[in-house]
Amino acid sequence: MQGEVLSPLGCARVGVCPRSKKLTAQQGLTEGLGCTEPWSSSFSGLCLLPVQDKRRGQAAGPAGAIMAEKVNNFPPLPKFIPLKPCFYQDFEADIPPQHLNMTKRLYYLWMLNSVTLAVNLVGCLAWLIGGGGATNFGLAFLWLILFTPCSYVCWFRPIYKAFKTDSSFSFMAFFFTFMAQLVISIIQAVGIPGWGVCGWIATIAFFGTNVGSAVVMLIPTVMFTAVAVFSFIALSMVHKFYRGSGGSFSKAQEEWTTGAWKNPHVQQAAQNAAMGAAQGAMNQPQTQYPATPNYTYSNEM
Repeated sequence: MQGEVLSPLGCARVGVCPRSKKLTAQQGLTEGLGCTEPWSSSFSGLCLLPVQDKRRGQAAGPAGAIMAEKVNNFPPLPKFIPLKPCFYQDFEADIPPQHLNMTKRLYYLWMLNSVTLAVNLVGCLAWLIGGGGATNFGLAFLWLILFTPCSYVCWFRPIYKAFKTDSSFSFMAFFFTFMAQLVISIIQAVGIPGWGVCGWIATIAFFGTNVGSAVVMLIPTVMFTAVAVFSFIALSMVHKFYRGSGGSFSKAQEEWTTGAWKNPHVQQAAQNAAMGAAQGAMNQPQTQYPATPNYTYSNEM
């Protein structure tokens, strides 16, 4: 196209106004601005056309800002596995600053629960080698592959979404599923024989059969107990925050009735409002007082 020119920002093509007076451009002026191709020797007035950054594969908005597309990044899988991540997770970008620590602690609790299930599989293997039944080892393997993804989807994603969009429905979904998680953690810590968990009852009873295997079983037993305690503390803290912020079951029911819990525009507006409130609270000026007090005395007696 004659008279076509390369923009110095991103080497994007722009149109030419034929009614404008022709000007002369210098060759190779774009090196410091990211372009590798020189400008044309002559061009007219420029009419900006919709541009696309081909290097990044992202479309530019009306103000020239590039809209980044969110790509699923969790769970992080090796490249040789023919599977792709299922969720997008970015604490700093999604969660308001006042909820960031709590959200990360709940994520660490999920990780602890997953690691505990893996250690429990090792404990049940020691239980099998020491003379226990193979049922416990089989169930331990089932709990590992079942509870690890289910706990992430059923209670961590709802609380992640709740803190992200301030959704009462998501909070209620978290409370119901996490209470079930707490009950399961308590049962795992108790350790009923034949249920595929190395709890206190099964471990203490096996000390009379094989001490070495029982010592190995004691490790997941302590970890199950820690998960149960931390789960109770986390549930109490989230419930206290939710009630203190004015949340209620009727509010969650209203979101369910109106469909606001699944409306992306409503969720984005709530997220922007929460982020704005957090930034406003952080940027609020504080009254400063002088280090040395100044007292004014009256001369009147």
